[in-house]
Amino acid sequence: MRPWKLAEVNYAHIKSHSYEVAVLPCGATEPHNLHLPYGTDMFEGTTVGEKICEAAHEQGAKVVLLPTIPYGTETNQMAFPLAMNLNPSTLFAVITDLVKSLEHHGIKKIVLLNSHGGNDLKALLRELYGKTSAHIFLCNWYRAIADVESELFTHKDDHAGEMETSFGLAYFPELVGRNKDGSLIADDGKVAKTRFEAVNNGWVSITRPWHLLTTNSGAGYPHEATAEKARRMMDLVVKRLAPFLVELSQSKLDEKFPF
Repeated sequence: MRPWKLAEVNYAHIKSHSYEVAVLPCGATEPHNLHLPYGTDMFEGTTVGEKICEAAHEQGAKVVLLPTIPYGTETNQMAFPLAMNLNPSTLFAVITDLVKSLEHHGIKKIVLLNSHGGNDLKALLRELYGKTSAHIFLCNWYRAIADVESELFTHKDDHAGEMETSFGLAYFPELVGRNKDGSLIADDGKVAKTRFEAVNNGWVSITRPWHLLTTNSGAGYPHEATAEKARRMMDLVVKRLAPFLVELSQSKLDEKFPF
């Protein structure tokens, strides 16, 4: 039993221990090029959550990791079979109910550990502000390495590219699809441009239809991925996020929190 993981603890433990911080990983179920499992975002969120909560627990944090939400917003991937969609309003409702549950049980410091780019959760924080006594923090964990991503990986990863494939090779290698020669069954993850320069340059945003954007849902070159790259990345993620959980656990809830 890992005492910081809710799915593994029993009521006897819960009766004699309390938590200050709850971490809720948010994943998705969708294709990741031809080689990564549909549960990639769920596996990533769970793994990152386990690593940072374990490290924080060892440093004295009263933190609990909740089971990962396996579904996310997939409205723009529905042309791919078995992409499992929760509309943003539905996802917001699910998370809101879980926040209310935690609030009811006296846990008022909540971290949404998001692992899926399609889960745009910042609006939910704004919607819940002032409507709950809980304080909600949003962590898109992959943002924690954004400033050094080019030092860790050769190719930028938008979806199922070098970073996510490295993650899979390190933490769920048995689920990464390979050819008989050991090479990945993935394509090169090339993406198409729209007909609008403003969109291509990022000046204007759209909801990208992934069946038109990509060939097999991959957006990023995966073929130079290695498990070692992901382990280096994970070391940095833990180094940056575990201390935050410790600080959050120890921080007093007063009228000026979080300032």
